[in-house]
Amino acid sequence: MVPTLRHGDALLVRRGARVRTGDVVVARFRSRPDLLVVKRVVRPERDGWWIEGDNEFVQDDSRSYGVADVIGRAVFRYYPSPGRLR
Repeated sequence: MVPTLRHGDALLVRRGARVRTGDVVVARFRSRPDLLVVKRVVRPERDGWWIEGDNEFVQDDSRSYGVADVIGRAVFRYYPSPGRLR
């Protein structure tokens, strides 16, 4: 999700929140249920959501794995203090 999110950023996520095009969400791909991702919603699909990352050169999103099930919508990003990251 670079440049929107960077390594070490923390998100407050609201589970089950209403999702609209352009929202940043936490989701799982049906074809990769073990993979939890943070991506941007592009459009609703018949059986889920089409999601993509903000970095067009990295295609570990719906372009590779198909539709996703959204778990929650990111409502706030914050930067934890460096001493608390472990």
